Amino acid sequence: MNPLQIGVTGGIGSGKSVVGRVFMALGIPVYEADARAKWLTNHDPILRAGIVNLLGQEAYTADLSETEPGVYHTAWVASRVFADPALLAQLNVLIHPCVMADTETWVQTHRQSPYVIKEAALMRAAGDHNSLDKVIVVTAPLDLRIARIRQRDPHRSEADIRNIIARQITDDERLTMADIVLRNDENELLLPQIVRLHEQFVAEAAII
Repeated sequence: MNPLQIGVTGGIGSGKSVVGRVFMALGIPVYEADARAKWLTNHDPILRAGIVNLLGQEAYTADLSETEPGVYHTAWVASRVFADPALLAQLNVLIHPCVMADTETWVQTHRQSPYVIKEAALMRAAGDHNSLDKVIVVTAPLDLRIARIRQRDPHRSEADIRNIIARQITDDERLTMADIVLRNDENELLLPQIVRLHEQFVAEAAII
């Protein structure tokens, strides 16, 4: 039997990665979908070939040597696909099935855990063409999100950050898929909220 599968999502600066790290500290496996997708673009040969076929050799930096191929050129790819929704959709058709297959393999390696966490910026509601049992949406006020991003990434201007946020789905759209909302607004302590959820998920897994 597979463990409970809990999704964690939120906009940039909301603190979803912090939430993931807390669950990890509690001994729960966490699949970081965005980081894993980046790893797969560099290391999965079929995916690499598909990306090059779609976007050209410029999608990867120049080869360093025969044993060290070039790496995925994230900035260049972003500049191409964000201005072309059809091209972005084609790229997603290549990447998403690869990530889904990788996720399923990862879940199987953690079958002894009571539950696992899947963290991703983009996510659907539980059961909507995915294997998630619940979705946690991490929220925070916009100004606080911007301040956090500027603190960790000081070379970004506020205008740049607002443009990134504008390209993401809205908090209202995220909340429509939420089974649980974690408020990371510095008014309510985050850690006790996560510990309560941990205890809840462990209890739920025990009765399945």
